[in-house]
Amino acid sequence: MNRYPLWKYAVIVVALLVAVIYALPNLFGEAPAVQVSAAKTTVKVDLSTQERVEQALKSAGVEPTLMSLDAGSVRARFATTDDQLKAKDAIERAMIPDAADASYIVALNLVSRSPAWLTALHAKPMYLGLDLRGGVHFMLQVDMSAALTKRLDTLASDIRLALREKDIRHGGISREGQNIEIRTRDAAMQEAVRRIITDQLTDLQPTPGTGSEPTLVASFKPEALRKVQDQALKQNITTLHNRVNELGVAEPVIQQQGADRVVVQLPGVQDVAKAKDILGRTATLEMRLVDESAEGLAAEGGRGPVPFGSERFLQPDGRAVIVKRQVILTGDSLTDAQPGFDSQTQQPKVDLTVDAKGGRIMRDTSRENVKKRMAIVLFEKGKGQVLTAPVIQSELGNRFQISGSMTIPEANDLALLLRAGSLAAPMEIIEERTIGPSLGADNISKGFHSVMWGFVVIALFMSAYYMLFGVFSAIALSFNLLLLVAILSMLQATLTLPGMAAMALALGMAIDANVLIAERVREELRAGASGQAAIHAGYDRAWATILDSNVTSLIAGLALLAFGSGPVRGFAVVHCLGIVTSMFSAVFFSRGLVNLWYGNKKKLKTVSIGTVWKPEPTAVEPGKIA
Repeated sequence: MNRYPLWKYAVIVVALLVAVIYALPNLFGEAPAVQVSAAKTTVKVDLSTQERVEQALKSAGVEPTLMSLDAGSVRARFATTDDQLKAKDAIERAMIPDAADASYIVALNLVSRSPAWLTALHAKPMYLGLDLRGGVHFMLQVDMSAALTKRLDTLASDIRLALREKDIRHGGISREGQNIEIRTRDAAMQEAVRRIITDQLTDLQPTPGTGSEPTLVASFKPEALRKVQDQALKQNITTLHNRVNELGVAEPVIQQQGADRVVVQLPGVQDVAKAKDILGRTATLEMRLVDESAEGLAAEGGRGPVPFGSERFLQPDGRAVIVKRQVILTGDSLTDAQPGFDSQTQQPKVDLTVDAKGGRIMRDTSRENVKKRMAIVLFEKGKGQVLTAPVIQSELGNRFQISGSMTIPEANDLALLLRAGSLAAPMEIIEERTIGPSLGADNISKGFHSVMWGFVVIALFMSAYYMLFGVFSAIALSFNLLLLVAILSMLQATLTLPGMAAMALALGMAIDANVLIAERVREELRAGASGQAAIHAGYDRAWATILDSNVTSLIAGLALLAFGSGPVRGFAVVHCLGIVTSMFSAVFFSRGLVNLWYGNKKKLKTVSIGTVWKPEPTAVEPGKIA
């Protein structure tokens, strides 16, 4: 009756083993480390970078305890802070010869002390949030009106080009607020313009104007308006991710909040001025023709000076390119860049789309420079670098492609650089908060003690009140806590102070199920059931109540997760996971312990579940039937 099949015990053992392995890294603490990451979006951090770091440390006589390449950065762990500082100086001397044009960021950091065998199993500690580790918090407001204005200016240029191609003369096109106004001579021309806008510019919705002369007013369709706002926000978030990499932050939080705000949390960063400088940095793209004159080719090969009117830039592989100073097109004209495959050669490519003005310039320039190279130059911190310099194969227009000897990752990276080289809309810092590391350590200590003391008090009460059943409940509760920490670590979730509060709450909710089971077993014993029957009925009949109470709590947690943000979401994640683990530990795991202890006893005389109060029989007066 109260026996588990072997496979259920196997599930419990596997779950316990996995929980122990993936919760262990949280016990080792953090060690001083040096992190090397890219200072430019065109610089790659790979195995060759790791080898350079190893060589620099070897030359300086500093031995790291562990070296790893993770998330686009090299991290070297050391035993002491003295070794950490020596290593930072050695790596900077070897990899940053020119501080004004640094290709790498060498930052002090903290990494887990987990042994190599745990790291090989991808067992990592939970990330600590801003309130536990200290750092900088920014709330940025995106200027959506500027994004819409920029898009409307582009569409106005597209309308002018479309009308010119159809040989339709108009009285003028201007942007008025969030609308485009097109003046026409008569109703027939007005209808012709309306058809062109409807057919070619599907984002706009043209309506007749209300003035005395015939006009058309084109405004965004509701779905197009949302699309422009979403794209602006996503591009800004992608750009911020690229810039935050310079700070050497291991686990930054950059997420959307509401329709037009972005939250940036940088744990471990205390230099607010540097963080502001990097987040507000501008990057621009320019398209220029390559100087293919005899002097230019000689300079490109290092056999002569750079010709007058040209400049020398380097490509990511270090090769020089001599580029004319005249700018053909800037990144402001670029509206989209997507990776793909050439339909004829099946080679990776990047499809570019420019606005109407840019398309006209590209058409005229490419017609006159077929079989010549055009360079795409990215400028960051006043320094330019050639991303690619493809050959113009034919006359180009609004849409054209870059192809050649590219791999799939290179095509994806190039599309990202072209698409997210600068912010799509201006942003303003409307909230700024700095949390010191000492306050974070104090929060960790208080949160840890609250969870531990809550666990100890609950375990003592259950053991005193429910005897052996209470001991089983305390063991199940410790397994629940272990399992919750392991799952959070496996998901690489960020633990915040509200998350620790949810962890303490999960302990109380988990023990509630054991209380329901124990009281149900007591009721069966009061009713005269045997020990084995009471245990069986107690678990079976308490299950429905446990399920109902946990499902209702889970619904509330999912609502917080769906509609909350920031600390509320941190609380909701731990709360929802705690409910799932508590149901597994309080019912499945604790019943396995009870069955293991009592299941083999055929004649169970007593059950150690505390005092079972039985109602005393009432006295019956003579002559009456009770």
